[in-house]
Amino acid sequence: MVAAVLALVLTGCVAESDPGQTSAAPTVTETPASTPTPSDAPPPTLVPNGTAAENKPFFDYLNNQAITAAGGQPDGPAFINSLRAGGFAVEAMELTPDITTVGVKADSVQFSVHAADACLIGQWGTVGGYTSIIAAPLATGKCFVGQTRPIDF
Repeated sequence: MVAAVLALVLTGCVAESDPGQTSAAPTVTETPASTPTPSDAPPPTLVPNGTAAENKPFFDYLNNQAITAAGGQPDGPAFINSLRAGGFAVEAMELTPDITTVGVKADSVQFSVHAADACLIGQWGTVGGYTSIIAAPLATGKCFVGQTRPIDF
């Protein structure tokens, strides 16, 4: 609707040409340089010893890469291996179990990297997909409460 109104308004602004006049050469207009789109932007990179906020874009990028590489069905090790390959220190990571205490696949898995000032926490689940947050570490210095899975793979 807006486009139709705009076209109608612009049509009224065009001067009528004199049938006896010959048309002049077409006017050349320059188009401004295009601004990069997010897909044109380089991927984020790790900021060594950086804050959680500085490294969150890279954390999210790596986790989304892990999801894609696993065909949308990643497990905990897929996220940890992606984060490790990206340069995050394994010693700073935590991971919840993929299997529940009754032996079935967990609905979601959480994983974290303890950054210089806070925790980068990601969650992947069959319901809700991928989400991430930045949270203060616990008094224990850990990012998660309770038992986590050993990262021995």
